[in-house]
Amino acid sequence: MKHIPRKRFGQHFLSDGAIIDAIVRAIAPRPGEPIVEIGPGLAALTQPLVERAGRITVIELDRDLAQRLRAHAHLSVIESDVLKVDFRALAASLLPQTTGGAGLRVVGNLPYNISTPILFHLLGSADVIADQHFMLQKEVIDRMLARPATADYGRLSVMLQWRYEMENVLFVPPESFDPPPRVDSAVVRMVPRAAPAALDVRQLEELVQVAFSQRRKLLRHTLGRWLAERGVADGFDTQRRAEEVPVQEYIALAQALPSKA
Repeated sequence: MKHIPRKRFGQHFLSDGAIIDAIVRAIAPRPGEPIVEIGPGLAALTQPLVERAGRITVIELDRDLAQRLRAHAHLSVIESDVLKVDFRALAASLLPQTTGGAGLRVVGNLPYNISTPILFHLLGSADVIADQHFMLQKEVIDRMLARPATADYGRLSVMLQWRYEMENVLFVPPESFDPPPRVDSAVVRMVPRAAPAALDVRQLEELVQVAFSQRRKLLRHTLGRWLAERGVADGFDTQRRAEEVPVQEYIALAQALPSKA
């Protein structure tokens, strides 16, 4: 029976064979690696991954699709909202069974309506992840990779650039999907930094959220006051807008904040 894409799950199924091949080449899976695919859908990407890795774990929310996937002998199916999946526990269960043990390899065509929450959810488990390859809305990837003093630079840029090395590896047009989305897509490679700057991620997240809460205003109206309340405003130029501050300066501010513990 043909599966009807469900709007509430943001389902757009990849159907272009050439694009699928290009994505698999970018991922370069090897036998025995602990691969986890988010949102396998109709298994267009799943099958070539299995052929190269031998067995993979998939996370699927759609009950009907999960049932279909369970019929595949080489898949371990987790029927769940990905935002509820404990990737640290998943790594603990998968890594001892694999060779290398470098970390999970996480891939997927992420639902565009919750792609940013998924990226932030995975951020907390980056130390048990080897790399991530995701199909995303191109404009989201533009924001992830954005440099300071550009319109795309914001909270997502700072948080992810602190923790990952990232690159846009492939452009994907709407006609590569069924049904076609109304936006361009792309594939991003995300490799967790081996030695990220040590800080409290919650502090960094709050700091960046305050900074970009009114991005058109100078920081003295927002972040400047917030920092002064915490006694760490000295030496930081608040006569700038949030988008003008490099990632490293936000990291330094987060490191200077008093611990909440």
